[in-house]
Amino acid sequence: MQKIIFKIITLTVAMLFLYSNIAKAEPLSVKIASGNMQVIPVAIPDFYAQIDEHQLLAKKIVKVIRNNLEKTGLFDVFPSNLHVQDSKDLVKSPDFGGWRSTRAQAVVAGNISRSVDGRTRVEFRLWDVILEKQIAGVAYMTTPDNWRRIAHIISDVIYSRMTGEDGYFDTRIVYISETGPADARVKRLAIMDQDGENHKYLTDGRHLVLTPRFSPTQQQITYMAYVDNKPRVYLYDIDSGKQELLGNFPGMTFAPRFSPDGNKVIMSLSNKGNSDIYTMDLRTRGVSRLTTNMAIDTSPSYSPDGKRVVFESDRGGTQQLYVMNADGSGISRISFGEGRYAGPVWSPRGDLIAFTKMLKGKFYIGVIKPDGSGERLITEARHVEGPTWAPNGRVLAYFKEKPIGYRGQKRKVRIYTIDLTGFSEKELKTPQDASDPAWSPINP
Repeated sequence: MQKIIFKIITLTVAMLFLYSNIAKAEPLSVKIASGNMQVIPVAIPDFYAQIDEHQLLAKKIVKVIRNNLEKTGLFDVFPSNLHVQDSKDLVKSPDFGGWRSTRAQAVVAGNISRSVDGRTRVEFRLWDVILEKQIAGVAYMTTPDNWRRIAHIISDVIYSRMTGEDGYFDTRIVYISETGPADARVKRLAIMDQDGENHKYLTDGRHLVLTPRFSPTQQQITYMAYVDNKPRVYLYDIDSGKQELLGNFPGMTFAPRFSPDGNKVIMSLSNKGNSDIYTMDLRTRGVSRLTTNMAIDTSPSYSPDGKRVVFESDRGGTQQLYVMNADGSGISRISFGEGRYAGPVWSPRGDLIAFTKMLKGKFYIGVIKPDGSGERLITEARHVEGPTWAPNGRVLAYFKEKPIGYRGQKRKVRIYTIDLTGFSEKELKTPQDASDPAWSPINP
């Protein structure tokens, strides 16, 4: 049996220590071909609780892990009551033959105990059933009220080891919460975990808010708000709850978004009927203009290396996607299909750009390569838009509007997530209507 070496890493949250090992084994792979996915069978029994008061905690942690992995569509998570061996025995050593008979390729063993200083220790091990070896081991010293985040981080470790991709479960989504009639909507800034839990309102609804976006480097959000009927761009600090006026620009301001290094905000400003793209340096508050065209240029988004910008423009007669260098030079059109294209956002991987497409009375969410090739539509609806990427570039979130009630006179607006391949569309639960999501980076 390969010797397991645990490393100690200090975390900046309530979890104080992380012991981690990843064996030198090739990760179990997810194969995607011709529209079919081969999922990974995995067993995640209830964790073993060494004291009675941790039994409920053990079940809650496992439930979150199972839900995280199941919703990806990449895993076949076996029922928790599948009995091969007791959780206590599983912690000591898996019955590999027994687990293989269930066709599981991997099994997760977990153990919850109390340390001598009174804190809670949560430990798990991921075992490759075929190779009969441990491929990951993690332990946390924490407080019980931090259990949900521990479950998300464990989910990320399992996901990463079994797919070869980075996880995205320890993240949050900021969005616009909507209530009221269509002609008097109240829109508030809200935030939640990526699975819809830990919901919190950030603004009180006195001012209309739009287009929230996360900073890639700090716990900050930039968004638009109409104050005294004037559009203004704000920075909101999530940790302190403080907000700062970023700019009070003449005319309309659209779609502010951070640069990859977090030092700039790029946006579209409309002045005297002409919309162009500008950047603001957050350190100096200096403003630079990137486009000078009589057309409408809007919805800019940086590439992850910060060297290029994608945006939408009607300079060719209809809404299309364009790419330019970060200084505004080298503008080229990349979309040439039927219909209109809007709301582009560059993938964190840099390989794709997500967009909204409008064609023949329908809306689509699609992706395209930065050179304009490989356009692919992922989902459609009467009204669907606002794509945002998970930090691993594998999953998209967006909002979808559906008619409800008598003759469809009312509407229901909700946030959905979907795999990049078009599989596993899931609705995120929110207290009220929800639109314009923005996915955070991995939590610090």
